[in-house]
Order: sequence, then structure tokens, then C-alpha cells
Amino acid sequence: MRRMGAFALKLAEKCKYVEVKSSRKAVDDVIFEVADKWKMPVFTNDSQLRKRLRDISVPVIYVRQKSRLEIEGMIQSHV
Repeated sequence: MRRMGAFALKLAEKCKYVEVKSSRKAVDDVIFEVADKWKMPVFTNDSQLRKRLRDISVPVIYVRQKSRLEIEGMIQSHV
């Protein structure tokens, strides 16, 4: 459990907080628009949002079986 927690923290350190200004849009719509613009992976368990993101070829990371991360789509390095 400790090893998995350490891995999750390392993964979280690579994430970036993004502040976006929206005009009273639903949160899912804002996430969708930013993901479409940047083509960056999104971490969500919301099945409707996952489908919308898959439709525009944005990689989606989600929790499966309460303890596993699954990735839908290809994640490309932007180095």
C-alpha cells in the first residue's frame, strides 16, 4: 500500500493545476473544451465525459475495480 501511495504522489507531482475562466458553463463542458484544445489526458470516472473525450481522441485515465488505473487512448510525450 505504501508503494502504491508513493507512486500516486509521484504521478500527482507531474500534474499541473490549470485555472480556467468560464462563463457559467458546466464543469464537464469546461474540462472537455480544455482537453480538446490541449489534447492532454484527463483523469475522470464520469462515464459520459469519458465517452465525449474518447470521441475526440483525448486519452482518459480512470479508476477500475477500486484499485487499478486504466488508460483509454494513447498518451504522447510532449517533451
